[in-house]
Amino acid sequence: MLTYGDMVTLILTFFVFLFSVSAPNSQQFLLSVRSIRGALGFPPLPSAIGEEPLGEAGSESGDEELKKALAERLEREMAQLEEVKLLLAEFLEESLFGDTVRIEMDERGIVIRFAENVLFDLGKADLRPDARKILDEIAKVLAKIPNHIRVEGHTDNLPIATSKFPSNWELSTARATAVIRYMIDLHSIDPRRMSAAGYGEYRPLKPNDSDENRRLNRRVDIVILRLGLSEGEPLALPVGEGNAEGVEAGGSIHSDSGR
Repeated sequence: MLTYGDMVTLILTFFVFLFSVSAPNSQQFLLSVRSIRGALGFPPLPSAIGEEPLGEAGSESGDEELKKALAERLEREMAQLEEVKLLLAEFLEESLFGDTVRIEMDERGIVIRFAENVLFDLGKADLRPDARKILDEIAKVLAKIPNHIRVEGHTDNLPIATSKFPSNWELSTARATAVIRYMIDLHSIDPRRMSAAGYGEYRPLKPNDSDENRRLNRRVDIVILRLGLSEGEPLALPVGEGNAEGVEAGGSIHSDSGR
């Protein structure tokens, strides 16, 4: 029959056994980490505390290489966007829309900004007949690139309350969706590369305190996201799955018009 001391010893031995089984193998863990870092192209971890790997500058070198890789990637993304911007600017210079359509660059990528009256009549979400021509030309460029495209609708702060548009949320979203449907239905742009957003009056360019400022705030933006942001979009196309006819390795593009 077990004594109380034997029972305590047995229980202690059992918990020591459980701990030894559940405790992580630090050596195996380090080997796994080294393997992953090697596969990603980073320098190996030091084999012991305070020991630097032979021929490597250690973690500081790894950080510098990571920064360099990110900078090079961003540079490639911006170079690709500059090519796209040049094609768009070439068309807009030849169009009759003047200052009502603008091309800008921000941290997201390229923003093609339409004044409201270019695409829609006041308080409406049906594309104007003369808007189709400019969308046709822009769609030719969008079809050549793999980037994700976001169409954003914006309004001023004047309330709207109709059976079709109870608020500016519905109006701005309907306008963005109308542009996307036109691109998809008439130009066969992959819908997985596109998204619509309606912001109502809540992302104004100027304070809504004058007729002129409200006019500027009523707009539709087509945003061509840089490739790094495109990869983060839900269901965005992986690189290489875009329209192969107009996309070259590295994201460069060429125009069929030869201009």
